[in-house]
Amino acid sequence: MKKSLSDALEKRGYEQLTQVQEAVTKPELDGADLLVSAQTGSGKTVGFGLAIAPTILDGDRFGAAAQPLALVIAPTRELALQVKRELSWLYGEAGAVLASCVGGMDMRTERRALDKGAHIVVATPGRLRDHIMRGSLDMRALRAVVLDEADEMLDLGFREDLEFILDAAPEERRTLMFSATVPKMIATLARNYQREAVRITTVDERSQHADIEYRALNVAPRDSENAIINVLRFYEAKNALVFCNTRAMVSRLTTRFSNRGFSVVALSGELSQNERSHALQAMRDGRARVCVATDVAARGIDLPNLELVIHADLPSNSETLLHRSGRTGRAGRKGVSALIVPPKARRKAERLLGGAKVKATWSDAPAAADVRSRDEERLMENPSWDEPVTDAERATVDALAAKFSPEQLAVAFLRVYSEGQSAPEELAAAGAPPAPRGKFGPSVWFSVSVGRRENAEARWLLPLLCRSGDISKDDIGAIRIQQTETFVEILQTSVDGFLRTVGPDMMLEAGTRLTRLNGMPDLGKQGGGKPLREYQGKRRGPDRGPAPAKSEKTEAAPAKGKKKSKFAEAIPPKKKPKKPINKNKGKRRKPSPK
Repeated sequence: MKKSLSDALEKRGYEQLTQVQEAVTKPELDGADLLVSAQTGSGKTVGFGLAIAPTILDGDRFGAAAQPLALVIAPTRELALQVKRELSWLYGEAGAVLASCVGGMDMRTERRALDKGAHIVVATPGRLRDHIMRGSLDMRALRAVVLDEADEMLDLGFREDLEFILDAAPEERRTLMFSATVPKMIATLARNYQREAVRITTVDERSQHADIEYRALNVAPRDSENAIINVLRFYEAKNALVFCNTRAMVSRLTTRFSNRGFSVVALSGELSQNERSHALQAMRDGRARVCVATDVAARGIDLPNLELVIHADLPSNSETLLHRSGRTGRAGRKGVSALIVPPKARRKAERLLGGAKVKATWSDAPAAADVRSRDEERLMENPSWDEPVTDAERATVDALAAKFSPEQLAVAFLRVYSEGQSAPEELAAAGAPPAPRGKFGPSVWFSVSVGRRENAEARWLLPLLCRSGDISKDDIGAIRIQQTETFVEILQTSVDGFLRTVGPDMMLEAGTRLTRLNGMPDLGKQGGGKPLREYQGKRRGPDRGPAPAKSEKTEAAPAKGKKKSKFAEAIPPKKKPKKPINKNKGKRRKPSPK
């Protein structure tokens, strides 16, 4: 190993190499093409950095930067920038100059960096192809090409880009492919673009994810989100990653966690690169503890202190389950992967776990009592209890001890300790039928600025109110729709939080305005004398009341477009004139004389 690299590893605190790092740095593999199976978090970035060193580093230090000597291709912007950070410290002692070419960044800035010269270029496939086609990347001096997360790049549809790049690279080069799995497409790519590649497998299915504790948590059908809150509170992880299947779910959970006092960021496809970078940096430096993301948005991200992964929505397949869970439990650290499993998803969860060949501990989600008990354990285990009083603290400690009793001090400390924590949720027993709704209780009435004229319906007003005010449908009483507005009853104990979430402008969505009423609205005749009705069940039409019972006899409705006069009963209907009788009808007509 080059001395500059060993010095960099020593400064970084490396005592020994990981399994994949040892496998790819064997002396007999110098100059060989490699096809490596390695899981995320196994240290493969440093591994391929060490593997290509004999090829691109002639001495112990690089010379002046000119045309790139090595090219590393990664599937996502986050992973590419992460690889660049890792290789920067690894080759820092050797004087390497690194450049990145990733989508979402200023292409002119990247072109200037390439013009100045770089020893190693880290790039995403699409942006790299653009640079090659524009002539801003000269690959004639290239000695090594590394494909990181090759299976993901093919899954994301980058096959044509990769083939274009590899065709443009010099034939006399080393090609190293790193992939969690080696499906048929990867094998074909390796056969076409590698020369007698050495196959290295460091994945042991029996020990795979050995540092990850899998928990399958049974929850009642309506308690999934409440269970996620309790899981976050129970573990109090330094970093937690919550996976969702849709952007809408990401937005909903992010809003709810924020309202509950969690420091949370979101990752979804609708964010710009700058917003994504800020979100990940907030997780790394401790300003945020919870990240809610979709699978695509979370590809390639690395959070060093990630201790907890929560599957708010179950993944579509076992490979995705392993990929999600593999974000935690890295480099010998322990992690937890928790699956939220409502009754209907039980079989799917069992199938996913079986396909991933991992065993999970099945239990109910942490109840409120479990969370409070865990809080008490953390409080009693705090190392501050064993630390002596410092000189700076002595005066304040003596003043407090003189003024308050031990019980008062303990209560005050407990309250201050609990202030920064979100209260746990009370969960229903998993599999239990929903409790019947009791008496609604004291409430406050609001007016929503849509009514029958705008085709308002309870079936979309109810989720709109829940989403906009972060309340559940149990916090909403009657919904009374009238001609130009709708009256809504909200539980009094939920009003303050509801108004805080809605905001001072009192706007819901698409220009819909909310108004707080003083007391109960007049539920008599509203909107031009038409009676106010509450919509229940299937809606029959914009101005139709509930359907009459089958046994009721109804009068025939007037013809469409004709309005029956209120004087109709007083004026007798006109009799239609009788047609004259044709006496010759049906008789044979005599021929006229000629």
